Amino acid sequence: MKHLSSKYLAVILLVAMSLVIAACSNDSTPELITEEPTSQTTAEDVQIGVASDPVSLDPHGANEAVANTINAAIYDGLVYLDSNSNIQLRLAENLEQIEDTVWEAKIREGVYFHDGSELNAEAVKLSLDRVRDPEVASPVAFLFGMVTEVRVVDEYTVHIETEFPFAPLPSHLAHTAGSIISPTLIEQSYEDLANGGNPFAAVNEHPSGTGSFKFESQDPGNSVSLSNNEEYWGEDAANVDKLTFRVIPESATRIAELETGGIDINLTVFPSDITRLESNTETKVQQINSARLAYLGFNTEVEPFDDVNVRRAIHMAIDKDALVQGIIDGAGIPAHGPISPRINGYSDNINSIEYDLEEAKSLLAEAGYADGFDVTLLTDDNRERQDLAVALQAQLSELGITVSIDTYEYGTYLERAGLGQSEIFLGSWGTVTLDADYGLYPVFHSDNVGAPGNRSRIVNAELDELLEAARQESDYKTRVNLYEEVQNKLADESPYAYLYFPDNLSSVRSEVEDFWQYPSGYFYVRDVRMNK
Repeated sequence: MKHLSSKYLAVILLVAMSLVIAACSNDSTPELITEEPTSQTTAEDVQIGVASDPVSLDPHGANEAVANTINAAIYDGLVYLDSNSNIQLRLAENLEQIEDTVWEAKIREGVYFHDGSELNAEAVKLSLDRVRDPEVASPVAFLFGMVTEVRVVDEYTVHIETEFPFAPLPSHLAHTAGSIISPTLIEQSYEDLANGGNPFAAVNEHPSGTGSFKFESQDPGNSVSLSNNEEYWGEDAANVDKLTFRVIPESATRIAELETGGIDINLTVFPSDITRLESNTETKVQQINSARLAYLGFNTEVEPFDDVNVRRAIHMAIDKDALVQGIIDGAGIPAHGPISPRINGYSDNINSIEYDLEEAKSLLAEAGYADGFDVTLLTDDNRERQDLAVALQAQLSELGITVSIDTYEYGTYLERAGLGQSEIFLGSWGTVTLDADYGLYPVFHSDNVGAPGNRSRIVNAELDELLEAARQESDYKTRVNLYEEVQNKLADESPYAYLYFPDNLSSVRSEVEDFWQYPSGYFYVRDVRMNK
């Protein structure tokens, strides 16, 4: 029997929120923190500026930052991530791996949903079955693709069975996709589906979870309001009376509202705003490195990118420091590997390809392209990637490579990249679970060639074996060692040129405390307090 000890829980997603990461260099592992902060509720309505409406207030119906931020306040999961990205127990009193492919969750008793429904094992099963149901077609179903069955053992015990041993399962359960929804709403959503309706409508219109905030109202295009759940079951109750998410599409307007006190928190800040906000004593910038990799991908099935020396030469000719300064105004770090220092499984003990223009020219000549060649770069109409394409066009000209830029709207760009209708392409990949498995397996395993994520179309048996072994390994240090091997193999093969990890940026009024952002991109607002 394999028990999920507090020590293992703490390291399964050990992703520090500071710029100095010691997860892989420190032999000690932090203990699971079970104490919750003491509540000091004050009469406050915190105004939060967002760029757009949430896609859905059904956590199975969306996977974007605004929706995830709001849903993380309304709903609870079996486990969650704290501000240090350590996994903590929430609706589960205990979570342990009782067999290689079976996890047992003991559910808290005496917990009720906002609509009065009681939490029990059946409610947990309903939610975890629904998110995986092909008929529902949840956009976050991929996070639980390895789960084969959720079984009710007794009123407050469930067993979660996986197709194969899967060490990162707790990190997937900690995502908002693992939220437990009122069973009353789930039943209504299935009635809607049976009648040809939208399976996410019922939950979106009347969200009901067990979280410390409950849904109050939504005015589409304008605002979403949440109120303090005064009957919250946990000790970490809300510190404010209300959260109001105001839709303010224009960045300049959000900045002005923050400066004048119209909003207390601005969820989206651009690097060009940092100096202005930091020079104002009434505002603060929140800045952490993200789990999102910006990369240049090579279609390894077409010439000349089927030659590893060509791929390595291009990678070596890219000045990543210049890109960080020129494209994102220094708000990020150069990428020396495919996963961020924020990711569980990260190690800096890997081979990396560094900027060396002369060696790049030598490799290109060795491959038979001393005079360079012409190539078309596929990208979408995202402003950052447009600027990045132009910068790379200039840098690669130093190798004699003439780059033409082919731009499409995002959906068409994704389709063409997935179908292999490109030579080289710009992209980004966010490790939403904050675990190395999701940062590597979907992107580089041969099972995922094409639209699922492996757009470089690399097929390598040794790489596949390493990726499979790492996702099944429960010993933390062994997993890290396996991921070091994976990244060294990727350095040899170079299906991508890793560019940078941009910072996540947000801003708050100076009196706002206990607000933070996950490296995966969404925000934790449940602990927010106002120091007035």
